[in-house]
Order: sequence, then C-alpha cells, then structure tokens
Amino acid sequence: MASPQRASVAPFEKYPLQEILKRTAARVPEKVAIIDGEKSYTYRQLDEYSDRFSAALARLGIAKGDRVGIFAPNCVEFEIAFYGIIKAGAVATTINSAYREREVAHQINGAGAEVMVVHEELLPVAEAARDATPRLKRLIAINATSADPDSFWGMMENAPPAPPSVAIDPDIDLAALPYSSGTTGLNKGVMLTHFNLTSNLDQLLGLKEEFVFRSDDVVLVHLPLFHIYGLHVLMNPTISVGGTQVMMGRFDMEEFLGLISRHRVTRLFTVPPVGLGLTQYPGVDKYDLTSLKTGIFGAAPLSSDLQQRIETSLGCPIIQAYGMTETSPYANSDFVEPELRKYGSVGPAAPDTEEKVVDLETGSKELPPGEIGELMIRGPQVMKGYFENPEATAETLTDDGWIRTGDIVRMNEEGYVWILDRKKELIKYKGFQVPPAELEGLLLEHPAVADAAVIGIPDVESGEVPKAFVVKKQGEEPSAAEIMDFVAEKVATFKRIKVVEFIDAIPKNPSGKILRRVLVEREREASGG
Repeated sequence: MASPQRASVAPFEKYPLQEILKRTAARVPEKVAIIDGEKSYTYRQLDEYSDRFSAALARLGIAKGDRVGIFAPNCVEFEIAFYGIIKAGAVATTINSAYREREVAHQINGAGAEVMVVHEELLPVAEAARDATPRLKRLIAINATSADPDSFWGMMENAPPAPPSVAIDPDIDLAALPYSSGTTGLNKGVMLTHFNLTSNLDQLLGLKEEFVFRSDDVVLVHLPLFHIYGLHVLMNPTISVGGTQVMMGRFDMEEFLGLISRHRVTRLFTVPPVGLGLTQYPGVDKYDLTSLKTGIFGAAPLSSDLQQRIETSLGCPIIQAYGMTETSPYANSDFVEPELRKYGSVGPAAPDTEEKVVDLETGSKELPPGEIGELMIRGPQVMKGYFENPEATAETLTDDGWIRTGDIVRMNEEGYVWILDRKKELIKYKGFQVPPAELEGLLLEHPAVADAAVIGIPDVESGEVPKAFVVKKQGEEPSAAEIMDFVAEKVATFKRIKVVEFIDAIPKNPSGKILRRVLVEREREASGG
C-alpha cells in the first residue's frame, strides 16, 4: 500500500546527482558547507575542488562508468572525492574505513576499481591489499598538504579547473556502488543510479513536515560517509538545501556533545547505541543542547521506552526512520508532529513509495494490516540490482519492481510500520551489518576448527554481537581466546567474534545449509529468553 499519510512529490526531475552541488554553489557560494576540525570550506570551494579532482581523474584515464574507491574516515576530502568521481562520469564505491586488507580487496575486486582514494592513516591497509587486487593501478593518498604532486591535494593543484564533459543518463548510469550484505552472505555491490539517489532526495526534502532539512540547518556528520546513511541521509540532503555539515571522525561521547553544543547543531541523525549511551552518560547536562530541533534514529530499531528516554535526555523530539542501502536508503520515517508520532514505529512509507507485508512461508501472499510478515517495498529509490550478480538480484528484486527487505514487520491500517526482527541472518552490531557466512569462512581456515556457525546474540550496548559455535578437529584443543584472536586479525573491529562455544556438531539441513535458527533458539533457551 502507498502511504495514505504522505502526498506524492512526483513528477521527479531527472538530473545528474552532482547538480545538487552546482546549484547550491551558484545560490550560496560563500556559505560554509563543511566544518572539518579547525578548517571550514564554502560551497564554492567544495564545487571548485571537486571540479579539479574530476579533471585530475580524467587525466588518469578514468572515464564514464569506471569505478573509483574511496577509503577514508569522515573528512572534507571524502566529499570532494565523491563529487569529483561522479563529475567524471565514474562510479564511487565507498569502502568501510574499518576494513582490513582482505575486506578491502574483496570490495575493490568485486567493483573492478582501478583507482582508490585513500586517507594517509589507512595507507598501510590499502598497500597490504594490493597483492590481492591485480586490477588496482593507482592509490591516491589524502595527505595534509599538496607537496606530493601525486597526492590528492597535489593532483588537484596541478589539474585544470574545469571538469570533463560527460553525458549522464540518470535512469541508467550509476553514481554510487556501496556494498551491502543484502539478505545473505558476503557483501555485494548495490547499483544506485543518479535517479535512484535524486528521487530519494526529492522524497526526503519534499516532505511538508517538521522533519525536513532547511538551509539554516547544522548537521553533525558522525555517522560514516562510506555508509549509505551518512552518504545520502546526511551529506547529500545537507548539500542540496545549503546547510552546514560538521565532520566527526572516531566516536567519543565528550567530543560528540561538545560539537553539538559548540556548533549549535540543529539535526541529529544517529543510531540506537549512541542513544543508549546518551541516556547513561552522566555528563549530558553539562552541555547546551538547546539548538537541537530533532533527533532521527535509524540502522536498527529502538524500543518505545528507549526512544522516550532519549527524548528526555536530549530535550527534543526523537523519531525513527527506516531504509536500506538497496533503497538509497530512505523508505520510512515517523512524524515529528506529536499528534502523528507513534513511539516504537518507523512510521509510514516515504512519498511515492509502496509497501506491503507478505507471508514468511511463500513470500507471495499479501497479509492484512496487523499481521506479521516480511516487508516489501517498491518506489523510484529501489536499486537497479546487485553489481554483476544476477542470482542475488533475482532473489531480492521481483520482476515487477518490488524489493524483498528481509525484515519482519507489522503494519497497521494507517501504513505505520514496526520492525520486529530480521528474516535475514545478518548480525547488526551498532548498526553495521555482519554477515555470519563471512565469519564462518574465516573460522574454517583455523587449523584446529572442523566446522563452525555464527549467530548474533543480544547485547545491551551494541544491539547484537557475533557468537561462534565451533566444532574442534579431533586431537585439537584450541581455546576460545585463540579462536577470537585468529578472526580479529582478519576483520574490521565491528565483525570480531565476542563469544565462542565449542559443540559436537553444527545443525544443518539435508542439503548442508547451516540451520542458524536452531542455534538461535538454543541460545534463547540457555539464556532464559
């Protein structure tokens, strides 16, 4: 059902995503676009720098449709690189800055990227991945200066000021190739066209609600820009309206609160673990947070109780929103308006977005309001498909354009949605997706492991943490710590296994598929849940 709560914002204008920066730079050239530490950058600078970076990429031979990686924490250079890449007609594949060499290589190889922009603090990881990425020809290092002509700033200094002329078909041409685990397995490239992303901006910014960004908004960018949430709920909407972004790298509660207070942040987009931390942190009262108009939570569900506790801590309305990389990401949001808000819900669908709930057994029977099933979504923001992966695309997208979200929900008669569980077996650690299959593959590389399975177990601070069930090889006696350390050396911090239990056999179906649900039920019984 399309949301009865939200009017259509169609017809959607079709244009290349980079136009939002061009238009804002023409409208408010000297407005501060980004505050990054002690430095600030105007819209004119952001536009001109990304023009130059685009020209520098063209000099390297980067052409329309080529993929270019960005491997960096939140910083102004990330945004310059992103816009420079799409101005060159290329496709930005954004890489988790916590990744280790194996994970970086998987994404670079999967995307077929020949160039990667790398922050200097991540160069050792990028260099270590090069042996496993034969197609990768060039690393462009983000250093503080332009002294090295082959560095990020050095290349821009020596590049012509005008970007190459590239014709973009917004319906077909990709702008971004973020990676997502989807419903199963290893990360896959999500093909997001220019139109997917610009229509999603229009759906978000076209709302006639308190929730909508305005030009005087100040947004704290503490969510990673490599993630679709940071990229297209914080960065691009703020640029589109001409607001100001405040960059934040590694999360620290004191710095987080200090930046909100110092820069008079008006809109806080964040995730449940941060909200939980705010309700428990004794020093919140020391900071002036009166500039905050709204807090918007996504990436994992918030209970009604926690949502209201966070509202008390921050002193502003807190709402929940929902989306996924495959929906660009915005698909649902609750209302800031108190008479329309429903605690615990992610609200009704975005404008021009259809949603239905289908049965969990066949996935084809639409259920009436109030019944529990899998959420399906259709709208202009739904991805083109998974990059060079027709099987995964066919599993996720129907022929008539619906996407299977893998999320188990309840929807009421008014179209409000409550996220209850995940049909998919991904583990959500602080909003990050952890695919069990990836960790299981790593565990099987340990010389003392005969078999293994991984599930998520509840954790108050993180939402879920990975737990491994391990079958030892005959005659081997590895310790739990040894197993955890083995995996920790090979994956990003958020994927580390936190608990190991040794068992005699991994439950599997006749075809050999791990029955993780059996382990989940066993865990619940053991913990009394």
